Amino acid sequence: MNNTVINRSLVEAIRLDLKIFPVITLTGPRQSGKTTICRHLFSDLPYYNLEDESIYHRAMNDISGFIRSHEHGMIIDEAQRLPQVFSQIQAEVDEDRFRGRTDRRFILTGSANYSLLRQSMQSMAGRTGIHTLLPLSTREISSHFPNATTNERILRGGYPAVWTIDDDMRHRLLETYYITYIERDIRQLQQVQDLSKFYTFLQLCAGRIGNEFNASALADDVNVAVHTIQSWMNLLETSYIAYRLQPFYANIRKRLVKTPKLYFYDTGLACWLMGIRNEDHLKIHPLRGLLFENMIINDFYKNAFNKGERPVLNFYRDHKQNEVDLLQSFANGEIDAYEIKSSQTYRPDHFKGLHYIKSTLPESVRSTTVIYDGDMASDTQFDAVRNFRAL
Repeated sequence: MNNTVINRSLVEAIRLDLKIFPVITLTGPRQSGKTTICRHLFSDLPYYNLEDESIYHRAMNDISGFIRSHEHGMIIDEAQRLPQVFSQIQAEVDEDRFRGRTDRRFILTGSANYSLLRQSMQSMAGRTGIHTLLPLSTREISSHFPNATTNERILRGGYPAVWTIDDDMRHRLLETYYITYIERDIRQLQQVQDLSKFYTFLQLCAGRIGNEFNASALADDVNVAVHTIQSWMNLLETSYIAYRLQPFYANIRKRLVKTPKLYFYDTGLACWLMGIRNEDHLKIHPLRGLLFENMIINDFYKNAFNKGERPVLNFYRDHKQNEVDLLQSFANGEIDAYEIKSSQTYRPDHFKGLHYIKSTLPESVRSTTVIYDGDMASDTQFDAVRNFRAL
């Protein structure tokens, strides 16, 4: 591994938004590279982190003076810690517009998904470009580490720091990530009384990757109430730790599954929680295929977010067990369907579910693709076979 700064694909989308908006709001999980990307892009702007207590109290005691004292703007990290920041910047931006001023920029970042987005949208609608920076995508990893194996990509995940250290240090870094960031965020966002039970919940969630989210079963296993599980799951989503992929629904006279599936934003963290410590262990692990699936679905979010887009992603499953791993819907009503296979060998029956969804939604499905870990690639009018690195 090396200390090379990894170029992020999101940079271009942020640059385009700077031509339109005086404020950029950047959310994403901790350690995904938000601070690095902002300080690199806006090296001429002063940087303030509101997790620094001295800076926090300085801003809190005189928010107007804190903002106005910066003639050309500023970078404010973890901005959601001080909600007054948003209304004050709104006032400054409106004053700039009234005076015809266009040379001041405010860059706001934060790791609390819902909190930061809500405050930003409420206070600065029409004034800010909102972006999400997730951990490294397959494309970004390939650009700097082209020889990384599939198992290495799953095991390391996408946090940039993991790719700058030796494999022996990866376990320690992810352990520190959990203790330093996840537990601290959980305490800030909600008073979790028993962190040991929360950790058990998190481990169980990792072991259920790619499966339907069953709050009742998790509540029984952790020995807490169902509403506690629902609350904790909301915390994981708010903190960009895990998410629920919603099932596809359409009025097609079929009984469709309505329960979402559970995935993690980073497969490296999920592997750490499962106790998977090396590639040899991962190769024979029963959840390797689902971890591969998780990595690919993450890439669909990452590739869209990196272009400043918000994808509409679902999975399809009906009560007759017809299933498609991933559907991407578009504003015009068209759908691209994907089957994800971790094997290196392609088989025609990989298209079974895809052909079913095509026959079920013939007017909507415009393409069907098998994504796998092999080298063969092919295209027909509707069907395609792709190696995941080519997405």
